[in-house]
Amino acid sequence: MDREEHRYNLAGRGVSGNVAGRFERLRVDAVDDGWDPDQGPLPVMRTQVSEEVARSAISYNRSPDLPFDRSINPYRGCEHGCVYCFARPSHAYLGMSPGLDFETRLIARPQAAEVLRRELAAKRYQVAPIAIGTNTDPYQPIEKQHQITRQLLEVLSEVNHPVAIVTKGSLIERDIDILSDMAGRGLVRVGISVTTLDAKLGRLMEPRAPAPKRRLQMITRLAEAGIPVRVMASPMIPALTDPELEAILEAGRDAGARSASWIMLRLPYEVSELMQDWLARHYPDRANRIMTRLREMHGGKTYDANWHTRMRGSGPYADIIAQRFDLAVKRLGLSTLSPPMRCDLFRPPKRASAQLDLF
Repeated sequence: MDREEHRYNLAGRGVSGNVAGRFERLRVDAVDDGWDPDQGPLPVMRTQVSEEVARSAISYNRSPDLPFDRSINPYRGCEHGCVYCFARPSHAYLGMSPGLDFETRLIARPQAAEVLRRELAAKRYQVAPIAIGTNTDPYQPIEKQHQITRQLLEVLSEVNHPVAIVTKGSLIERDIDILSDMAGRGLVRVGISVTTLDAKLGRLMEPRAPAPKRRLQMITRLAEAGIPVRVMASPMIPALTDPELEAILEAGRDAGARSASWIMLRLPYEVSELMQDWLARHYPDRANRIMTRLREMHGGKTYDANWHTRMRGSGPYADIIAQRFDLAVKRLGLSTLSPPMRCDLFRPPKRASAQLDLF
């Protein structure tokens, strides 16, 4: 990995360098030859945001592991910097690194709402719930300036289209006015990811995401506004965060969540190297134990992308976590299924026409 801590102050960043993307022909390794003069304090690595014109807003999938077949991502990359993020490898498709590039070189899609309106107006479009926040967080810090997620919600609310949102970002509270109105029509549900209740661990894993206590406050505010909220104990990291499973679910229930879910840590492609480097730096005493557990759940590999098992793994350890979850949600009165959303209210937006409306 091309480390950047020798050139930048990486405070607030999840990883320490840029791992080579799997499509790159060359790999760069920085080597300290001892000749660099002492230049004083290192400059802070800043976030860069560029823009792209999206050809389409809706992405479709046929995964049997997902409860939705379509999603929207307002941004590429995510400033939250979660070290474990399974979406990091998507930056390799852009010729950038899944490492620091993923959390510092972001791409916004400012015309996404206009493109979405056009797609929803197409005669061939068939309504079904749209997921927002599947690849990067729609309420990461740059949303405050760009407001793309809010624009998308305005379009979806206008046409009565159901939407499911997953986030860690407290900016979602800004949009309670839209979300509560949509909830009254049965058009929205929200999942809040709570990975740990330990603020110190959370800051190391998710350096620019809200603290655990703040996420529980988000659940409360959304629930008080009548918005169905799910607490997501995801990802569970064996021997690091999985001892907190029951405590996370109980805290989410007490905050106002109606349902719950969990997913095991996933390390596809470049994320495996990044996670192992992070463990070596912050938790060397248990790094081997964590990786051993993961390999046990994925047939000896750090990750296996097979359908039906990739989200939770398989084997005795995965079964134990699943049983603990089932017992906890039953005891706490949480549902494992979010309330269904209405699709019958959808009315497509009017398509642009050269002829003036007569009525």
